[in-house]
Amino acid sequence: MPEEPLDAYSRVVSTVARTVTPHVASVRTLTGGGSAVVFEAGLLLTNAHVVGEARSGRLTYSDGSDASFEVKGSDPLSDLAVLAAQTTPDPAELGDADKLVVGQLVVAVGSPLGLAGTVTAGVISALGRALPAGRGRATRMIEDVIQTDAALNPGNSGGALADSAGRVVGINTAVAGIGVGLAVPVNSTTRQIIEALHTEGRVRWAYLGIVGVPAPLPDQVADRTGQRAGVRLVEVIPGGPADRAGLHAHDLVLTVGRRQVTDAQGIQRQMLAEAIGVPLPVTVLRHGAMVDVFAVPTELR
Repeated sequence: MPEEPLDAYSRVVSTVARTVTPHVASVRTLTGGGSAVVFEAGLLLTNAHVVGEARSGRLTYSDGSDASFEVKGSDPLSDLAVLAAQTTPDPAELGDADKLVVGQLVVAVGSPLGLAGTVTAGVISALGRALPAGRGRATRMIEDVIQTDAALNPGNSGGALADSAGRVVGINTAVAGIGVGLAVPVNSTTRQIIEALHTEGRVRWAYLGIVGVPAPLPDQVADRTGQRAGVRLVEVIPGGPADRAGLHAHDLVLTVGRRQVTDAQGIQRQMLAEAIGVPLPVTVLRHGAMVDVFAVPTELR
């Protein structure tokens, strides 16, 4: 019996490569470059750090065609940017990173070191990583970051991380070390950010002015609430919304907006534009007693 020309793994990777590569462009600006993914006719998604301060640049697609682009919107706090181009290939299919599992096959497509149309493969090494973005007061953690061992190099940033069905589940954003690549997930939060960048050119983030770390709840509280962990406040920024509401360092946050939170990302997920200026109920454990306060998030600037 003749041998199969490709094993099952190779067939999947090569199929994903054929599916995704036409939707990924090489990005060039006066100050640098990277990759971008067509997600809608005339629109591409990339990293904010790929375009930096540039407002325009050039795209090159896998078939050798090129086009100019303008930056529709850029958000350093999510490390995402939306580009507009007059001509694009058909859009890639976006997936849902919330459905990924550790060990799952993924394929990265981009332009590492300027080598357009480069494909690497690996697995999901971990989920739920956090990646700091921004500077000073305007900082946040990019949540639910995907970790992969698919080889990534400078220039892969802004390119596609696809699942075995060819759906784009992440936007490659960083190389954390040998065999450790990180990607911003494509999920419901990302889709809200993309829509805001497309329609408004920016993302409005709500700000509470707290720094917290996960912490276990006392057994009696855990038994009563069914919640095993909360967020211990290690810092409350003086004069910020949390400070004005009466939150204190060492408070143990149980719920925000009536939703249980077990880590800082659980709070951060609620800090989108609709939370700005709206009283937000916060329940904390303080000296053994549950205390309710109402904080009014301001806009992060």
